[in-house]
Amino acid sequence: MRIAVTGSIATDHLMVFPGRFTEQLLPDQLAHLSLSFLVDRLEVRRGGVAANIAYGLGGFGLSPLLVGAVGSDFAEYEVWLKDHGVDTAGVRVSGERQTARFLCITDDDANQIAAFYAGAMAEACDIDLGALLTATATAAGSERPGLVLVSPDDPAAMLRHTAACRALGIPFAADPSQQLARLDGDQVRDLADGAAWLFTNEYEAALLKERTGWSDGDVLAAVGVWVTTLGAQGVRIERAGSAPLVVPAVHDAETLDPTGVGDAFRAGFLAAVSLGVPLEPAARLGCALASVALGAVGSQCHEVDRGELSAVVERAYGPGAAEPLAPVLGATSTGGRP
Repeated sequence: MRIAVTGSIATDHLMVFPGRFTEQLLPDQLAHLSLSFLVDRLEVRRGGVAANIAYGLGGFGLSPLLVGAVGSDFAEYEVWLKDHGVDTAGVRVSGERQTARFLCITDDDANQIAAFYAGAMAEACDIDLGALLTATATAAGSERPGLVLVSPDDPAAMLRHTAACRALGIPFAADPSQQLARLDGDQVRDLADGAAWLFTNEYEAALLKERTGWSDGDVLAAVGVWVTTLGAQGVRIERAGSAPLVVPAVHDAETLDPTGVGDAFRAGFLAAVSLGVPLEPAARLGCALASVALGAVGSQCHEVDRGELSAVVERAYGPGAAEPLAPVLGATSTGGRP
């Protein structure tokens, strides 16, 4: 099953603060907050949620269709994505704005303070997803994608893409993520209702319920599968009528940069389920790819190496744990390359 990934495409400016944010915050002065952090390192990397996830899916040879809006400065980035298996036919190039920018400072506890400039992403709402999917499928001589992931983007674009999926009868995955802070309750309900998959982290899960007024049961009645990443605790997968499935994270992973780790999880997980892998081993693959991404600086600086991922899964979850992942990793033995 081919996947279309809609959402942000950006350049990441990643900085490291050699200290702890919490030590700089004075509780009695929060109403007058004015802080500047002297950082030790700056890395300029390729990023954006949709591009990060598409990069991961491309690494598994799945040729994802990337859908989003960029500026005229995208040319070099586009070559990079194509070289890593991403179909960029769904990317709209703005004649007026630059590609979005993500600026992030990470402290010694892996806490982050970030800002996002939308730039050309503001034009994503002008993309007609239905027409695009038909045109790209016709041009490639293939069927249209069997799943659309609606990830953080211009809010109007997210709502329009979700409506298009419903109108076309295409299953969609809802990943509102950082945009939950910009969406009201009706909008969040509109994005999630009827989703085959809903992705959140633990904080976003609570925020989603606060925005919508939904209980856990209401969420599970509205979506097919609810996937909540729990950081160092792994991931929780819930379906109506079933006990929650909790899959632990890979605990021996080196931590260099948490940026894009959730995107890597989604890429590994969706790559597996798109090829018919059951939920538990799919979540294990997502955690394995997330652990690899955690050990690299930048959201697209890790390699999607099937042999390495097989070895990580076997080491973290026990002998034979990689066997159900053969559809996505190939016929690997422990640590062996397919």
